[in-house]
Amino acid sequence: MSERLRSRDLAFLTEESLTTPRHNATVEIFEPGDSGFDYDRLVELIADRISFVPRYRQRVQSVPGWLANPVWVDDERFDLGYHVRRSALPRPGSLDQLRELVARIVSRPLDRSRPLWEVYFVEGLSGGRVALLYKSHQALVDGVGTVDLAQVLLDSSAELKSLGHDDWAPEPRRSTPGLVAEALGDSLRDRATVVDTLRSSTGALTRTATGAAERAGRVVGGLTGRGQAPETPLAGRLSQQRRVVSVTTQLADYRRIRDVHGGTVNDVILATVAGGLRAWLMTRGASLGSLSQVRAVVPVSVIDHELEATSLGSQIAPHLVQLPLGEASPVVRLHQLSYSFLSHQETGRSVAANRLAGIAGFAPSTFHAIGSRVAAAETRRGAQITITNVPGPQSPLYAAGARMQATYPVPPLPPGQTLAFGVTSYDGGVYYGITADRDKVPDAEVLGQCLSEALDELLDTVTGARSRVPRGRRRGGAGTTAPRSTRRVTRPASGRPTGGATPPTSPPTSPPTSPPTSPPDGPAGEQQ
Repeated sequence: MSERLRSRDLAFLTEESLTTPRHNATVEIFEPGDSGFDYDRLVELIADRISFVPRYRQRVQSVPGWLANPVWVDDERFDLGYHVRRSALPRPGSLDQLRELVARIVSRPLDRSRPLWEVYFVEGLSGGRVALLYKSHQALVDGVGTVDLAQVLLDSSAELKSLGHDDWAPEPRRSTPGLVAEALGDSLRDRATVVDTLRSSTGALTRTATGAAERAGRVVGGLTGRGQAPETPLAGRLSQQRRVVSVTTQLADYRRIRDVHGGTVNDVILATVAGGLRAWLMTRGASLGSLSQVRAVVPVSVIDHELEATSLGSQIAPHLVQLPLGEASPVVRLHQLSYSFLSHQETGRSVAANRLAGIAGFAPSTFHAIGSRVAAAETRRGAQITITNVPGPQSPLYAAGARMQATYPVPPLPPGQTLAFGVTSYDGGVYYGITADRDKVPDAEVLGQCLSEALDELLDTVTGARSRVPRGRRRGGAGTTAPRSTRRVTRPASGRPTGGATPPTSPPTSPPTSPPTSPPDGPAGEQQ
């Protein structure tokens, strides 16, 4: 018997459009060294491990007459070569070129007639490096029965562990009468099937009515001269294309700030995002009046048996937090964000980040996928931005003997949101991945620079921060390694005035709240 899609999984398929493709992505950069890691070895590795994620060989099959939700069925024409693709960058193979390639690939929806995933092996990066781009639909990776493919491909040592190819053969293709009979049988035997079918049907009707109302509203607005809700730099109608920005920082910097100001590494990361957004909006000449408090959804790991269980040992719940963009002091912003997580910690449901980082394989890619699913519901309730922050292992991982050097999440954009942030810590680094609408955020690279400057602001409040290590070696704004003096925010191409948050000459002597002292959970959790 095939597994039937639940209403929440089906919603990700029915809500998908050309302007809102519903898939998660992850970019990993490797140093092949003497491992001989190439496209053929990647195909062999996936063939060896894909049996651990059987849904990656299944496609969605609809049921005639909507008698029940669609089912996952084996893809009788499954072709690993179709899903694992090869690409290359022209010289010099810069990170800018890689990000442009990634942006174009993640802008395209997945083929619904096949299993909902793709992996790209990208050659030609400078220094002989290669990159992997994973792309999986939000309906595919639920953390219950399926984890992300990236989680099962990486090993803790350079020694390749062959787990053996399975003797998989697809089940015979389902006939229309067979699908109908199975749907009727499931409805008679299982009340949950009926409930899920009704939810899906009702949801589809609601989405259709909502879409018709929005289209009618646009027509009426055009005829009467009255527009829809005003657009902001963080909200608006999305285009079909994306921009991708990456920022590389060091975990030691966040721990240093935490040790001086209190709170957690997660608090420092959120304060960095808030400071970066504030400075970026100021470079655009945007008014911070309506954006002085931005409502962000930050998925967190909890132990709560009332929530849907996952195979990762914890549940994922949304946590709503106000990003204080109107606050000029980086230290006050940090304390305000620390306090916002205090009530969550006191519930006793928190999961320590070191526990998450110790999960077998590379669990951050799965947690990002689940987090984006959880955040989607909060977006409908008014969240303005999504931030998924997942702690990963602090020791190197390998794919077929090649060491993973860096990893960047590429989160999807929910409808109406022009920006989404993903953060992953790994092997001493903290890696930001920013997805932006290509038309609404033409200056996405400036936002990446502003994130680096926001971290600098916080470091400058720490005694002795300037003498810690050379800044050029510590990190690079938007994926570069330039020293701080060359990474100042510059005038955008649009000609809008530049600016940025000015740090106070000294930290406030009496912050409005006391920061929490106990570590919160993750994702969005403390790094030990």
